[in-house]
Amino acid sequence: MTVFALLSVAPVHEGNMAEDVAAAVEALEDYDVSYETNPMATTIEASDVDTLLEAVGSAHKAIDADRVSTVLKIDDKRTADHDAAAKVDALEAELGRPAQSK
Repeated sequence: MTVFALLSVAPVHEGNMAEDVAAAVEALEDYDVSYETNPMATTIEASDVDTLLEAVGSAHKAIDADRVSTVLKIDDKRTADHDAAAKVDALEAELGRPAQSK
């Protein structure tokens, strides 16, 4: 997979957003993408930018709210095939330890 994205999508309202964010994450299941969610955002991998953008659009539309905020950052490396796990592995090799606090 060669296209990475950092996606944050959430309703604009006070209170718990877990149900809404879960709907957005669940929408990604309909696409040929890999993803991992953390407390701040979801990292997505796709084989091409069109698939990625379709998945992101679906995640955005999955939130049933009057106002939705979506932030998207894309890394589209077109000259080499790579995956997110390899990027983390390279970082951890350089650190000599897992890339997280103890």
